[in-house]
Amino acid sequence: MARPFCSFAVATLGALLATGCSGGKPPADKRPPEVGFRVMKPAAAPFAIELPGRIAAFRTAEVRPQASGIIQRRLFTEGALVRQGQPLYQIDASVYRAAARQAEANLAAAQANAAAAAAKAERYRPLAAAQAVSQQEYTDAGALARTTAATVAQSRAALETARVNLRFATVPAPITGRIGRSLVTEGGLATAAQATPLAVISVLDPVYVDIQQSASELLRLRLRLGAAKAPEVRLRFDDGGDYPLPGSLEFSEVTVTPGTGTVTLRARFPNPDGLLLPGMFVRAQLTLGTEDKVFLVPQGAVGRDPRGQATVLLVGADGKAVVRPVQAERAFGADWVVTGGLKPGDKVITQGLGKAKPKMPVRAVPESKPQKPRLGPPGGKGPAADKAAG
Repeated sequence: MARPFCSFAVATLGALLATGCSGGKPPADKRPPEVGFRVMKPAAAPFAIELPGRIAAFRTAEVRPQASGIIQRRLFTEGALVRQGQPLYQIDASVYRAAARQAEANLAAAQANAAAAAAKAERYRPLAAAQAVSQQEYTDAGALARTTAATVAQSRAALETARVNLRFATVPAPITGRIGRSLVTEGGLATAAQATPLAVISVLDPVYVDIQQSASELLRLRLRLGAAKAPEVRLRFDDGGDYPLPGSLEFSEVTVTPGTGTVTLRARFPNPDGLLLPGMFVRAQLTLGTEDKVFLVPQGAVGRDPRGQATVLLVGADGKAVVRPVQAERAFGADWVVTGGLKPGDKVITQGLGKAKPKMPVRAVPESKPQKPRLGPPGGKGPAADKAAG
């Protein structure tokens, strides 16, 4: 029974000696955690919002036939730039060419009849004056001359119609732009006023970006910013890359979509290299002005409570961490833009948040100062504890 008692006495004596050598300091794991803080200063931040958008062609035209027939040739390269009036398709024009020739013949016959009728009426004029022919015969000759002249006009109009139909056998480009793939092939049947276009031409420089914005949010922004100048618009792709050229807001829709409660905004962007294609989804960033007297807090320093309220941890006057609710509605770069809940001089904890607890003491240093790592396992063992004990 004497050996266990001796071991207990030796252990107790060692603990007392260790406490006396350390000068009564608490173990390293009991000291307040070191945290970094940022002193809040009022700043100005651009008021920018990011909204989903979709690329739309500046102008689109569907190539449709105005004559019926078999397509004999396709006269363009798919995806190429075509000019207005450039021939795109050649439709079999045999029927239209024959109709034009028939109209020419009808016009020639009408002109011959008109000339004969006019000459007869001219000969009857002096005879009717000399009463060599009856007045009725002269009247009939004049009416025949006028009738044949009208027939000439009708035949001329029919010839013009036949030539127009013949011209329609060659399908031209309605606008200048880049043409897509051909929706028909040689040998296919084209019908006048058919539902399916032969091809689609799009103007891709510039392009439109249709942006969807909540009607209530748009009203709030207008009331908040007042008569601000037209915002600058920037684009961001799905992979996070930015489109290099800025755009301008063209207009906002005058009605709200009933099903979604959104308003369509339309922006215009230059597209000289053809990077923006119709139908592409992008993120549009609208800079609507500058908001003054706000505070920029790193995004990692802003948390959310169970109700979704944004909160930050402050270094209180007594050296303890304090939870403060704030108003953080939007981000700017790597920071949250805080519009309420903070005042100049507040020390917001930005580093060591995992070690700081509300209402617990902390050892605060400016965030630019590197924090001292705590070496060794809990319990005071390790190089740091050995150095303190020595």
